[in-house]
Amino acid sequence: MEVDAKEEEAEEPQDTLLVLAEHRYKMQSPYFSSKDKNDAKAALMEIVKKNNMAPYYKYICDLMSWSVDEKLCETMKAANKAEMKKMDDELEDAKKNRGETEVRDAEVAIAKYFSTIGDKKVALEKLKEVLESSVGTGQKIDIVFVLIRLGMAFDDTQTVKSYVTMAKDLVEKGGDWERRNLLKVYEATFLVRIRDFKAASKLFIESVATFTCTAMYSYETMVCYTVICSMISLDRISFRKQIVRSPEILQVVQEMPTVEGLIQSLYNCKYSQLFKVLVNISEMLRKDRYFAPHCGWWLREMRIVTYSQFLRSYRSVTLSSMATTFGVGIEFLDKELSRFISAGRLNCKVDAVNRVVETNRPDAKNSQYAEIISKGDALLSRIQKLSIELT
Repeated sequence: MEVDAKEEEAEEPQDTLLVLAEHRYKMQSPYFSSKDKNDAKAALMEIVKKNNMAPYYKYICDLMSWSVDEKLCETMKAANKAEMKKMDDELEDAKKNRGETEVRDAEVAIAKYFSTIGDKKVALEKLKEVLESSVGTGQKIDIVFVLIRLGMAFDDTQTVKSYVTMAKDLVEKGGDWERRNLLKVYEATFLVRIRDFKAASKLFIESVATFTCTAMYSYETMVCYTVICSMISLDRISFRKQIVRSPEILQVVQEMPTVEGLIQSLYNCKYSQLFKVLVNISEMLRKDRYFAPHCGWWLREMRIVTYSQFLRSYRSVTLSSMATTFGVGIEFLDKELSRFISAGRLNCKVDAVNRVVETNRPDAKNSQYAEIISKGDALLSRIQKLSIELT
């Protein structure tokens, strides 16, 4: 128990700006109660006052249309000014009496301070300056991670994309094992933001056994994200191996009944139970700032995965039997299947007269042939465009 306590103490706390971003999301989201919103506002203001975050206070007041407490604002600005003078003096002392390492450390401290008080514009400028003057690859990667978190905190997808790309290049040039693992979590989170759940799933799974990125979120949260992304990204065999039988994931989801129910109901083909669990999962996703924009899409993909898994066992099945298995109405199921069939997402057809669903499993070779033809056409089209531009 003592060892566990020490390990917990050694964990890096979640970035303050990301904590504030979660409170901000609660205040803006329609899926939280008035009490939740008020609690979030109180928690946010407590952090702002504790850290004298004058720039962030001005930002959140503008965003939420709050009236500014001028007295509080001036008090925090004075505290910021005093701290900056102290840090500037330390920088000057380092330049006069110490070496390059101490000068760089002082410059990094100043840049991070602007990030700490939520001054995004100045923080970006200062961090970029430090990044350009840094020599070691490891030092540069650490600064890039701060920039990624800054972008995440202010929902600046372009900044995040730019610095995730830079971090990947730096890691390839000489990043150590720990920084490589940290980057996987940063990149996976970015991929969730842009709805590339398949690529995110791969990175999350690789991070399960080596997770240390607590500056972003907790290990439990990362495991939950891993499961959500993997549900619609992995085939059944991979899902069993990497999720259902993963000791690290099983240990965590035991404390998450809803997430555990999601895994087990799909894997054990308990479809009626799964559809009930999806209701709770949708509520959970809508309250998560990374997954909320994708909740509706994820639910559709999840239903397609579920219907496909069920139909794989039949050549034909009656609508009434299938509706009973899923615990839904026949009319609802008929509309769902028709919509997904017309979109080319399910390999089956509905006999409306006999109320029967007939599967038509695609031939593997024909499917590969069609894919090659499609890719070939796309390649020829690109070559033609290129030749036109060159001539």
